[in-house]
Amino acid sequence: MLQNEKKQSFIALGQFLSQFSEEKNTRNESVLGNDLFFDDFIKLIELSQSHNGWYTPEQVYFAIKSWADALTEENIDKWLSGYSTEFSQDNKKGKTVALILAGNIPLVGFHDFLCVLITGNKALIKTSSNDQHLLPFLTKYLIFIDHSLKDNITFVEGKLENFDAVIATGSNNTARYFEYYFKDKPSIIRKNRNSVAVLNGQETKEDLEALGEDIFRYFGLGCRNVSKLFVPKDYKFDTFFEAIFKYQDVIHYEKYANNYDYNKAVFLMSNFKLLDNGFLTIKEDPSYASPISSIFYEFYENIEDLKSRLEAESEQIQCVVSNNLIKDSISFGKTQTPQLWDYADNVDTISFLLITSDKNL
Repeated sequence: MLQNEKKQSFIALGQFLSQFSEEKNTRNESVLGNDLFFDDFIKLIELSQSHNGWYTPEQVYFAIKSWADALTEENIDKWLSGYSTEFSQDNKKGKTVALILAGNIPLVGFHDFLCVLITGNKALIKTSSNDQHLLPFLTKYLIFIDHSLKDNITFVEGKLENFDAVIATGSNNTARYFEYYFKDKPSIIRKNRNSVAVLNGQETKEDLEALGEDIFRYFGLGCRNVSKLFVPKDYKFDTFFEAIFKYQDVIHYEKYANNYDYNKAVFLMSNFKLLDNGFLTIKEDPSYASPISSIFYEFYENIEDLKSRLEAESEQIQCVVSNNLIKDSISFGKTQTPQLWDYADNVDTISFLLITSDKNL
């Protein structure tokens, strides 16, 4: 693999991240740079919630472990093997790619960052105000491992200038601004998406407990979080409520509890019929995007009709979770552990960057 040096840098980063977990941080003496970075990273994790109230240690550690598991030599080689012919020449004149990152969950923009660097391009990064510390710290570690990356990574606070392409993530409203502002640049513009689960009533308690992970991880703030259930007509939610009871401690987080109280009050004042277990409200609603602390549901009568609807509305959907009821659906409990080759919005970022790098922009 021609990008071997960059690949080795990210493998080293994965090894560094593998030392940290919510249960115990364990220093591995064979990991490079621990004297400079190990203790400081623990301090940063502990401070993350003061930077962003949603970034509890539990959620930050989960994100770190997910990236530690992803950044192995085996995974990176598997991911990049499909592009081996396109990597036939090293990209000595890498393009500058502007990255406008979201901040809804910890390190949510890391995959775009990784794609830009591993294809030999330069990253011009505008972080979200909600996540301004984790990626810059990991960047310092990468530069320690490979000093040549210093010239390929730039963080900016003001206006983005002098770039060749852009990858921007935001809301549907900001996407319209991005599409206009960057109309003359090759771009990937990401909008709001939500994830859904399709149930048939045959799910085990273990399935539904795992579905709770898809709902509550990161407090439901991610586009890969399940915010909508499709259930068969006359579905009874008793087993579902029983299975997700293990996640009841979510209500002890102030920001989540505030959302629960507020959204429940709004629903009740509007005379909506709700199902409620004390930490999650469930409302019948045709929309995909439910507010924090609530999920929507719809009944279906014919699974084939539902398949057709999900396909027709695929641009609104990030993930579909089911027990193989829907083609290419994700298993329960797996939405927040995507592989390197699982691209946001199903847009192949590596292919986009390779095509962009081949153009005289």
